[in-house]
Amino acid sequence: MGLNRRTRLSWRDWNPGLDNDHLTLGFVLESLPAIAAEEVHWLIRLFENPASPLALPGAITLDRHDALHALLGRGLLLQDEAFVIGFTMGADSRVGERHRRAFHFIGTRLYRPPYRFLREQMRVFDLGFNLGLDNRHRNLQEVAFEDHHATTLKALRERLGVSVHRLHALYNVERTLLPDT
Repeated sequence: MGLNRRTRLSWRDWNPGLDNDHLTLGFVLESLPAIAAEEVHWLIRLFENPASPLALPGAITLDRHDALHALLGRGLLLQDEAFVIGFTMGADSRVGERHRRAFHFIGTRLYRPPYRFLREQMRVFDLGFNLGLDNRHRNLQEVAFEDHHATTLKALRERLGVSVHRLHALYNVERTLLPDT
């Protein structure tokens, strides 16, 4: 379903896709059925909010996290969240293998349903994590996406080294892991 300012999709149906280079970041974010930061479960905020003393590398504000959903062409399903979190964490210059393993434990054991990730979804996290490691732009959590609402997704992707071709290829890999994705 195409994005426009008048259509309000449910979180299950929202997906910006990757064939949207001409759209601005702000336009895509206006269509996102977002929640307020304080509505995010406390356990998720504990590990994924940069203000938390226990934040893992790649911890990012909710608004910037949402911008990455648009940039990466990801919806709001758990596998989409896994990919975006993995990408952001992998692109952090402080990340190590211990952080990846820690998030696997946290995401599959500590997070409660409906936020708990399944093993297959953690494989999608790893796809995002590895793409983040390979991304030429580091520390995406520090990018002031809020200053780029008038910038096209194509320009932002080029600036941040995000390859639509690689994202399409990884999506095809993901479909083998999660056929119903």
